[in-house]
Amino acid sequence: MIKVDNLVKTFDGFRALDGVSLHVTKGSVYGLVGPNGAGKTTLIKHLTGIYTPDSGSSAIDGSEVFENTDVKAKTIYIGDDLYFFPSYSIEDTAKFYKDIYPTWSDERFESLKEIFKIDTKRKVRRLSKGMQKQVAFWLGICTRPEVIILDEPVDGLDPVMRRNVWRVIVQDVAEYGTTVLISSHNLRELEDVCDHVGIMHEGKIVLEKSLDDIKGNIHKIQLAFEGGFPEGIRGKLQVLHTESTGRVHMVIVKGDSEEIKEKLKHFNPIICDLIPLTLEEIFIYELGGMGYAFENIIL
Repeated sequence: MIKVDNLVKTFDGFRALDGVSLHVTKGSVYGLVGPNGAGKTTLIKHLTGIYTPDSGSSAIDGSEVFENTDVKAKTIYIGDDLYFFPSYSIEDTAKFYKDIYPTWSDERFESLKEIFKIDTKRKVRRLSKGMQKQVAFWLGICTRPEVIILDEPVDGLDPVMRRNVWRVIVQDVAEYGTTVLISSHNLRELEDVCDHVGIMHEGKIVLEKSLDDIKGNIHKIQLAFEGGFPEGIRGKLQVLHTESTGRVHMVIVKGDSEEIKEKLKHFNPIICDLIPLTLEEIFIYELGGMGYAFENIIL
């Protein structure tokens, strides 16, 4: 549904995007993560038709996005910075959306009043940032989009509203096959809603897999031995990080879990427990292996 192929974008000699390739299948929820300056927002601005690439392509449903009204008519973008017409109420803005988007649903607009409990006669620009974000989701969802692109989408929303917004979006994915691309630093939240993840670093996608596959390939293992930590482990396994507290060692290892456990048997551990990794930990250790500095990680 969304396909980016070898996309390059340069600003004043700096390569913000350095041959990015990304694939988002229809009906999936794709989390785009990466450190500040990785190029996530620049990539999104290509997918929303704001930037043109120096080379490569960015397409939605097989069509290039830039100056393509058909693609934009079935795509909704919600970023961190929102713009609304100064004198427009929520009702006025809804009418504007209805004129632009042929798939607009009055029925959905009315039903979502139960979730977004804001007086529709209020001027949007006079609302708080969090309430403006609610209006953006409310109106965007009512266009029945085929593609939703979100950049730091729920900043400013209270915990209850965040949960409500994600519930509505996931419901649309399940019922209508909506495709969702989310860029966010809130990895704990992405872990709850995404089925695929792309990790971006220095203008490239360095890892792109289903969340289950990513979690199945990196493991946190708690180990204890009669003596000290056997240095031979580093030669047998792809160790990303180690940390020790007394005789207990926490090791982050990449590879097949069964193969890892089999190799560890040769070192006769007293304790050998596999502990589930969070998406945040996976992100840290994947980038740590690429030279991205991190310290004082709490396991």
